[in-house]
Amino acid sequence: MNEYLIETPNIDYMNPIIQEKVQELRNRSSDDLEYIKQSYLFVRDEIPHSWDIGTNIVSKTASEVLINKTGICWTKSCLLAALLRANGIPSGISYQLLTIAEDDSEGHIIHALNTVYVKDSEKWIRIDARGNNENQNTDFSPDKDQLAFQVREEFGEIDYKDNHVDLDEKLVNALAKTENLFEIDIDFDF
Repeated sequence: MNEYLIETPNIDYMNPIIQEKVQELRNRSSDDLEYIKQSYLFVRDEIPHSWDIGTNIVSKTASEVLINKTGICWTKSCLLAALLRANGIPSGISYQLLTIAEDDSEGHIIHALNTVYVKDSEKWIRIDARGNNENQNTDFSPDKDQLAFQVREEFGEIDYKDNHVDLDEKLVNALAKTENLFEIDIDFDF
């Protein structure tokens, strides 16, 4: 369980800007479950998904997402993990393989979301702070997975139902190689 509490270069929760947000969220929370919910709602509602707002800004770490006030699901999941880990709540990253278009005609892309260990119920849950829009609507639930996307197997989509300590190296490398989000290379085997 301790590995889901470590700081990584992507989940850089000791950064002062993240520590400041952690304190703010702590002050609004009565217990761990409320802190998880407040952290989730902050990332989901106050950090817009870069595609949704049409920005080319590339946030590469949790702290950059907070500084830039935007990120894609890969790095928004790093921010949520950072906020949780900084408060001693184990958190990881899970993936889905989704189509780019409404069908598989344009290929697939990796979507990232979070895993969180809820101590009171002694179980892992998955939450998706991608951000709500006209096509996605998620909410916080300590009882069941709340995901932005339902997998459509007929189009080759996959819900890996995995739990990783850090952002996958292929995703980190794709982010590192781009300065414009609209030019990010997503053509790799996952």
